[in-house]
Amino acid sequence: MNSLDIQGILELLPHRYPLLLVDRVLEFEPGVSLTAIKNVTMNEPHFCGHFPVEPVMPGVLMIEALAQAACVLGYKSTETSYKNGDLYLFAGANNIRFKRIVKPGDQLRLDIEVLKVRGELIKVQGIASVDDEMACSAEIVSIMRRGDASDT
Repeated sequence: MNSLDIQGILELLPHRYPLLLVDRVLEFEPGVSLTAIKNVTMNEPHFCGHFPVEPVMPGVLMIEALAQAACVLGYKSTETSYKNGDLYLFAGANNIRFKRIVKPGDQLRLDIEVLKVRGELIKVQGIASVDDEMACSAEIVSIMRRGDASDT
């Protein structure tokens, strides 16, 4: 089974605290699918203002977590990394739906399924869920900007 711990994720993604939103990859099949988790904790900076009395994970961060998980799959599928200058960039999201509030203490499961790959573009279906209940879903589009190690 293909999996990644946080060190493996840090080798692939350029994101760092406070915007790294993938904690572990449970399994992946290059070019096909990926399942990851994001542990939602009270000490994340956005909870100071969203909302102080009843903390709720912003929907845009759920979409970002799905996009980051999609990028991990893209990197593993192409055997690339940001370290050699290849950078997946968020290109869009379609058919976004929010179904459930996500709070500190929840574990967000990120399921990614490849819908289409065309050249440097990858389109995936992403579903974020908590306890088998969908929190949000979206089609995520990313595009890879090819580079070399001197660009980073």
